[in-house]
Amino acid sequence: MFPIRDHNPSRRPALVTYVLIAVNLAVFLAMLPSYGDERALLAIYSDWALLPARISSGSGYVTFFTSMFMHGGLMHIAGNMLFLWIFGDNLEDEMGHLRYLGFYLLCGLAAGMAQYLADPGSRVPMVGASGAIAGVMGGYLLLFPKARVDVLFIFIIFFKVFPLPAWVMLGLWFALQVVAELGSTAGTGGVAHLAHVGGFVAGVVLALPLWLRLGGTAYWQRTHGRPVHTAARYARSSVPVVRRR
Repeated sequence: MFPIRDHNPSRRPALVTYVLIAVNLAVFLAMLPSYGDERALLAIYSDWALLPARISSGSGYVTFFTSMFMHGGLMHIAGNMLFLWIFGDNLEDEMGHLRYLGFYLLCGLAAGMAQYLADPGSRVPMVGASGAIAGVMGGYLLLFPKARVDVLFIFIIFFKVFPLPAWVMLGLWFALQVVAELGSTAGTGGVAHLAHVGGFVAGVVLALPLWLRLGGTAYWQRTHGRPVHTAARYARSSVPVVRRR
């Protein structure tokens, strides 16, 4: 189950979101030859990925930043960029380009710090933009809790698109991260669920000043938690049915 689009078009081009996607793709393409060479990939990770044990030794602080633009493979970057594409433009629209960029980077740093504090001695490298993007999702939830998000549900051979309120989709995603983190084993590789949780919480907290400036709960009452402009409408897609004779 994953989102494919929202019904919340932005009113101006999301330039920073486009640039962030382009930078992440450029770094991925630059690293592409290394994915087939484990030794080369580990060398890159040792220099630029977030390694908690290295931070604890007093070096590698720049990796809190550089790790945000690295990914572990095609599906990793594809999923992250899809989420950024869906939710980033609306937050940038409300915050403005420079504030949104600062917000994104701070969420990424908070996500990295959450993962570091959980296990400062870990030698498992952390890479990916998902912590920063989780922050974008947290800010989106605060500002547009009832914006419609189309979610593609796939179960074996059955698939269907369901329009869900943002608070349901994002709340469920956040809950899954918490549950996955509680069930994970420290010191092993995999998904950095705690970075997702830290980034999401940071996104909500950092978006609070904007929400309050817009009116807080009065803003929700005015907009009913939906986009302040006309929501996008999409034609329903149909699946051909072959009738039996």
